[in-house]
Amino acid sequence: MASNVHTRTNQTIELLQTLIRNECVNDGRAESGQEVRNCDAIEAFIDGPGVEIETFEPILGRKSLVARMEGYDPSAPTLCLMGHTDVVPANSDGWNHDPFGGDLIDGEVWGRGAVDMLNLTSSMAVAFKHLADTNFRPRGNLIYFAVADEESGSAHGAQWIADNHPEAIRSDYVLTENGGLHSGSEEAPFIGMNIGEKGVAWRRLRVSGTPGHGSTPFKSDNALVKAAAIVQRLADYRPPPKFHELWREQVDVLNVDAQTKAIMLDPDLIDDYLDAHPVVPLARHFYSCVHTTFSPNVLTSDSHMKTNVIPDHVDIKVDIRTLPGERTEDVQAHLNIALGELADQVEVEIIMDDPASISRVQTPLWDTLQKSVNQPFPKARITPQLIVGFTDARVFRNMGATAYGAGLFSPNLKTGDFSARFHGHNERIDTESLALSTQLWVDVVKDFLG
Repeated sequence: MASNVHTRTNQTIELLQTLIRNECVNDGRAESGQEVRNCDAIEAFIDGPGVEIETFEPILGRKSLVARMEGYDPSAPTLCLMGHTDVVPANSDGWNHDPFGGDLIDGEVWGRGAVDMLNLTSSMAVAFKHLADTNFRPRGNLIYFAVADEESGSAHGAQWIADNHPEAIRSDYVLTENGGLHSGSEEAPFIGMNIGEKGVAWRRLRVSGTPGHGSTPFKSDNALVKAAAIVQRLADYRPPPKFHELWREQVDVLNVDAQTKAIMLDPDLIDDYLDAHPVVPLARHFYSCVHTTFSPNVLTSDSHMKTNVIPDHVDIKVDIRTLPGERTEDVQAHLNIALGELADQVEVEIIMDDPASISRVQTPLWDTLQKSVNQPFPKARITPQLIVGFTDARVFRNMGATAYGAGLFSPNLKTGDFSARFHGHNERIDTESLALSTQLWVDVVKDFLG
């Protein structure tokens, strides 16, 4: 048994290294990503007897894979293991090692995507192949979905397949990113599983001005100057905190004293507490859990911008993440407050507008996750969490599925360190976590569909 686990862990490490080295960087352009490289590598790995494979390529290079093991009981549920194959860009200047080297250094695999989320994508593939190779017969259908374009909104990945070939991925239950981090105390340990995510409300703000010659800027109507003021107001905007039930649960399982918990549940005190928090990555995460956030990240123009020409328009792309219950009109109200009198200076275009989504925990899959986690960690209780980013889980929830962000990581991996590696420098994952996640998928499938 131990040798089999060791073999599967090594397979996960090697597949993860391959996926990192394939450098499927999604920068938001339709032609980027080229997930075909990772898709083909995964197909070559999992193809074999008992596995049906379909691939989808809505535009050249943006390829996704759906592998299926047919169940023998038509009344049994369908379970989908879903991992994305694209990664965000990386600037090698800020890394200690090559971000696309996939090197195994001191028990950790380094590279862009090691955390988000090629570690889970590869471990799911290894678990799926192991089940197929050992002639596992699922009661209901088991699907493995390796999908493109998660990092830029799913238009060429999960959303496209849901819109055009929903039958290929329709599932009752879905496991995807990202859960499995430890919290609590030694006496009362907890492991978080994500049951929901904040909404994503990306906006393009167009700022207009009057073109002119750069040599005469006095009293000019410069769109870039106005855009700079708007960007600063968005960066400075701090809406009041709002607590939802999942936040209360998240605070309850933290290994902190009762006074600190009381502060974190007091809307009049939490912001000052987070301002003074010594661990910046944790403070960022906690802040995002209870606030609608605004991050102006991109400044562009349709026109070629020249040094000696005062621009007549500039576009600001803003990443807005909304809390449960907030809708389109709430986002506009936030923008009006943040920009004040400058709100009349912008045209707002919706890029994405998906509200927060949450799945219930009173399900057989939640019970299975608890049993599977208790195999390596007998005293741990899984606890529901709301993540501050978005995943393809929202696509499945819109199709009626129950979707959880799962996984299982080493107790030595701290939440602050893990969060800082998402889209950051020096992204890496330890081999213990790879072993735990790979075994988790095997245990979950055997219990849920066995």
